[in-house]
Amino acid sequence: MHRIISRYIIGEISRPFFLILFILTFVLLMGRILQLMDLMINKGISLISVLQLILYLMPSFLVITIPVSLLISILIGLGRMSGDNEITVMKSSGLSLYQLIPPVAVIAAGAFIATALMGFFLVPGGNFATKTLLFEIARQKASIGIKEKVFNDDFAGLVLYADSIPVHGDFMEGIFIYDSRTAQEPMTIIANRGYLVSNPESLTVTLRLERGSTHTVGQDLQNYKKMEFSSYNINLDISRAGPAAGGDVTKDSREMSLTELAREIGKTSLPDRLRRELVLELNHKFTIPLSCLVFGILGIPLGIVRQRSGKSRGFVVGLCIVMIYYVLQLSGEALGETGRISPVIGAWGPNIVLGILGIHILVKTAREEAVIPVDTGRLTSSVMAATRRLTGKGQRGA
Repeated sequence: MHRIISRYIIGEISRPFFLILFILTFVLLMGRILQLMDLMINKGISLISVLQLILYLMPSFLVITIPVSLLISILIGLGRMSGDNEITVMKSSGLSLYQLIPPVAVIAAGAFIATALMGFFLVPGGNFATKTLLFEIARQKASIGIKEKVFNDDFAGLVLYADSIPVHGDFMEGIFIYDSRTAQEPMTIIANRGYLVSNPESLTVTLRLERGSTHTVGQDLQNYKKMEFSSYNINLDISRAGPAAGGDVTKDSREMSLTELAREIGKTSLPDRLRRELVLELNHKFTIPLSCLVFGILGIPLGIVRQRSGKSRGFVVGLCIVMIYYVLQLSGEALGETGRISPVIGAWGPNIVLGILGIHILVKTAREEAVIPVDTGRLTSSVMAATRRLTGKGQRGA
């Protein structure tokens, strides 16, 4: 009997879960669609690279959408059962509210495991792979986008002209560059040959010039300087040639695994602000998956409703709870990063607050007690009486 009911409840929650998960993930992805389409249409990036970017971004989307989908699906599933009086029939058969916890716990545990695996392994790897792929796209754009006998202004502060480029494209000849990155003294550079050199570790692209000269005229147009060189390097800003800007040698906190975060936190020379940021990120890797369990606790009592408004009510209530959770999370992050509270408290605060609230509501609902100790009948009578008095005064005044 209990197994049949458990399978039934799991089915009622699972069906809307996957649909909501698909919709929410698609909505988040739509925020990136325009950028991805711009890469493919205007930047000449291949469809395979765009699909790779989507694949790398998916774990960071799913870490957000899995807990949200879980909460909304619990509210919708149990709300539908309650609205059709199925929960009432179960209670009449001797089932308590606590006996609804195991099937919900199975789904919440599955969501917890999936979110934890993504947060521990796939999200850091996906974020770093995204940055690396964007750099590679920008580097290719830097080499492919330069055409011979064409003035190229894809690089910030530089206008580049190459008289000839061999078919293999390994180097350029007859190079003319106007460098306006220093507004006070713009520079003209002439070189016989140039090579594009990329460094995947530092995510930078350098234009190495050979056998040339630089020409600079002062602001007063009275001074002229010329410098001849055998080799001269120019660091290219590829942020306009592609969507990635280079220069970051190390991984940021969102690209680190658990061991990398722990190792960085253990460094004694680490600045306090950076340490707090890393501690927050380390704790978020645990608190975000645990939010699935917190949402499971909250969803059970809030899904037991008497109104026949299961789906719409469940969706609205779920979004409100998620909004409260992320407001608490952002507040905890801000206070933790500034040092006003411990980063550990800032990271765990939302789960603790909503977890205690969920247990309180669950216990009260199981005992069929009012969550808020207010005599709703007396309150309703008082409101109706006050309304009649105001209406009567309004009629007498008219």
